[in-house]
Amino acid sequence: MTTADGPTHPALPAGTGARDKGSEEGREEALVAFVRAVRESGYRFTTVTPATHARVNARPENAVARSLRDALGWSRPFREDLIPAELTALMQEAGVLDRAEGPLMKARVRLSSLDGELFLHAAYPPLAADSVFFGPDTMRFADAVLAHLEERARDGRPAPRRAADIGCGSGAAGIVVAKRVPEAEVVLVDINPAALRTARINARLAGVENVHPVQSDMLGGVEGSFDLIVSNPPFMVDAGGRAYRHGGGPLGAGLSLRVVEAATERLAPGGTLVLFTGSAIVEGRDGFRDEAGALCARAGLDWSYREFDPDAYGEELDDPGYAAAERIALVVLTATRPAGAR
Repeated sequence: MTTADGPTHPALPAGTGARDKGSEEGREEALVAFVRAVRESGYRFTTVTPATHARVNARPENAVARSLRDALGWSRPFREDLIPAELTALMQEAGVLDRAEGPLMKARVRLSSLDGELFLHAAYPPLAADSVFFGPDTMRFADAVLAHLEERARDGRPAPRRAADIGCGSGAAGIVVAKRVPEAEVVLVDINPAALRTARINARLAGVENVHPVQSDMLGGVEGSFDLIVSNPPFMVDAGGRAYRHGGGPLGAGLSLRVVEAATERLAPGGTLVLFTGSAIVEGRDGFRDEAGALCARAGLDWSYREFDPDAYGEELDDPGYAAAERIALVVLTATRPAGAR
């Protein structure tokens, strides 16, 4: 669930022509060493929305990077002497350093802070066909997952033994679960191979070994049931059909509804779905809530629904696809199969 249209700039870059396994492993090792070195420097960065990113970068004084945060967070072009030579060498070895204009360089990846870790993802702007997206919703989603785990513990419910992150992207939410429940098997599912490579690297950087990246459309390529399913699928109406944004279906709700359908089929007794998504409200009506609630009810799931933020992405309402919408709400759907159900 992490793709867009445009030139190739994946997080773990594809080459041209044949490539032996050793060279790909070498690039990954260099990338891991690079991120670890950046982390040791004390680097921290909170990734903003693309709209905010564009506005801040458009300021004349931000045309060229003046710090490591500018280069690796704000994705600004930088002079080679801005970054320590050892970091530049690792970036070159990993294949994530591009020549921009004249003497300027540009990183093909970004590093963002979350849960005490640094997460690797696509540089701004994420235009590539296999871009791995990370933004404020990633952080909100992770918070919703953490809140569920804490509530589960307070209620005396057992920790999940098997969890899935559908459309894992950078792997952030699944890695958050894996850190809190190291005895669980955490399956990171995505249709995008670049996302799975990036998630695997992020898991290594976080020091978790109980995660298993699997290429799959929803849960079609994964067997068995789950005690916890989490997902933050694309939910926007996007005229360009960029897959990391475009949810499809009614007002962008198509993929979110597919996640609910998958959960109704694969949740174990006592298992829970935590879905963080967006819903376009039309004349006061939340169509996604109605359809998702009906799916849960038919499957016998207990469910709750709350607006995390009643008015987000207001700039998107100018898109003709939102002509009937009055606002876009960020929402959390939690659905649980009763413990005694079969």
